[in-house]
Amino acid sequence: MCGDHVVNKVEVDGRMMKMRVCRGVLNQVRSFCELVSSSSSTSTSNRPRIQLENIPTFRSFLSQQQLQQQQQQQQESIATSPSPYYPTTESDIDVDKRKVYIETYGCQQNVSDSEIVLSILSAHGYIQTYDTQTADVILINTCSIRDKAENRVWNRLFELNHASKRLRKEDRPLIAVLGCMAERLKGKLLDYKKGLVHVIAGPDSYRDLPTLLSRVRLTGEAAMNVQLSLDETYADIVPVRTPIVAAENSNENESRRQTISAFLSIQRGCNNMCSFCVVPFTRGRERSRPTETILDEVKALSDQGFREITLLGQNVNNYADRSEISAKWNHKNDQLFSSRKHTTGFQSIWKEKFEDARRFADLLHLVAKVDENMRIRFTSPHPQWFPDEVLHVIRDHANVCNALHLPAQSGSTSCLERMKRGYSRESYDVLLENARKMIPGLFVSTDLIAGFCEETEEEHECTLDLVRQSEFDKAFMFHYSMREKTYASRHLNDNVPSEVKLRRLNEIIQVFHEKLDVKTQQEIGNDHVVLIEGDWNKDPHNYLQGRTDGGRLVAVAKTSTSTTPMQLQLKCSTNRYTFDSSVGIGDYVNVRIDAIRGGTLVGRGIHPIKSLNDYYMSNEL
Repeated sequence: MCGDHVVNKVEVDGRMMKMRVCRGVLNQVRSFCELVSSSSSTSTSNRPRIQLENIPTFRSFLSQQQLQQQQQQQQESIATSPSPYYPTTESDIDVDKRKVYIETYGCQQNVSDSEIVLSILSAHGYIQTYDTQTADVILINTCSIRDKAENRVWNRLFELNHASKRLRKEDRPLIAVLGCMAERLKGKLLDYKKGLVHVIAGPDSYRDLPTLLSRVRLTGEAAMNVQLSLDETYADIVPVRTPIVAAENSNENESRRQTISAFLSIQRGCNNMCSFCVVPFTRGRERSRPTETILDEVKALSDQGFREITLLGQNVNNYADRSEISAKWNHKNDQLFSSRKHTTGFQSIWKEKFEDARRFADLLHLVAKVDENMRIRFTSPHPQWFPDEVLHVIRDHANVCNALHLPAQSGSTSCLERMKRGYSRESYDVLLENARKMIPGLFVSTDLIAGFCEETEEEHECTLDLVRQSEFDKAFMFHYSMREKTYASRHLNDNVPSEVKLRRLNEIIQVFHEKLDVKTQQEIGNDHVVLIEGDWNKDPHNYLQGRTDGGRLVAVAKTSTSTTPMQLQLKCSTNRYTFDSSVGIGDYVNVRIDAIRGGTLVGRGIHPIKSLNDYYMSNEL
């Protein structure tokens, strides 16, 4: 029964009386009154006359209902609209509620995105904190590539939710989920448990974060923007490169090691549509940043003292700048390399127009020229986009690291076909052989999946054979995890039992480490160019740590001995990354490997290196 009533005056036998009328039966009352009035006008008897004053008509009732529905729809539109034009002013957010904590899971692209998010929020008055207990906003930048990655995030959200319940309601932080998991699950994150998540933002909606946070503060309702973009690259945003918390644990939050390396996003999205991969659905279509904005950022990083840059993209070596400026640049016949598309023997499932586009080889060459003592890396590539022109740039520039990530995924041609990878096992072998011939001392890493849909024992043996023959320097190995929306989830049968997947994965890992141990022992006596990063966390008093051209960790002895002609001691000055000792963070050192300790190369410094070009020319590398 409706509980909403109105009070109306009623005249009965000449006396005024008040009647409390339920809105839900107003229509019935009005019909009754009309019937009484009609009977009175036709009857000759003197019956009591009943008059209802100010009773709403049925038309009025319908109009009011329509108005309420329009207002409700308008409120829902405001709560879910991705529009960046929702008004956000400085007064919308309490000045004391702007401490933001950000935690990053997953790949290097997520680390770069976290830096972009911090830049956007800092422009709106937010200040980064490294303590969840003092944070007003907690951001979780997520990965969705496998179930394990998402499970870690779910566990972390429950931890944060449990901790926030101990606080007063007005002191509880807002919790936002960003990135691929936000894009994949969307509103399911809000539906799972009320109050678990307050804001959801996909990879292309970070500009809207201040608005979303403000909206939650103002309305108390959760806010979401997961709209993917065809052109968003955040090219105009300068990332805030402060230490990023990789994940929640007791040690990492307080021990934030300074770094001389920077991630620089040059491309977003992926068009490959591999049958197992969810990235095209969480990151959207490919788009590349204008080359000029990338070069400007590289120059700025060089001026700030960074010594290593990693170019990032979901399909990084398919970089293609089709901006107007780049088109004019190519029309001047200044293009350095041909516009050849694929590696020989590889093919793509989609067609693109590459006319007037600056390709990855062009960009890599230009970036390398900005600062010839700044190391250049890139990830994550696809093997189909490694024409000889890219390999030539790596070979010819001393500061472009002799390292390639070549994700194989499987060693079986039939399995690669189901994965829609666009190449055969034989084509992959040819590419790897060609790369190693062209680039001496090449460091090769790969990705491998065990137990993909319908994988047979014969196909698994082909993968083991690939690992034995290829002798990878590094491998990321996982068992297959079905992801929604992918081609495999719709058309293939995930029929390999979990115990079989784990057994095959362990066999791949075992074969890989057997080959790696042999290669590692062969490093004793070799010289490497090592970029010093700081103290070695396993023995900070006696060793520094750095990385080789290929990315391997090296522990370098600090103290001088009769066989070590240099002493490595760090004495920090007030300037960023500058030291008044002979060797410091950000310096290159020629290191000779003397031993292997727990898989880590251990060596001694031979001499500092002032110029990478001079060093490699003198050593004929």
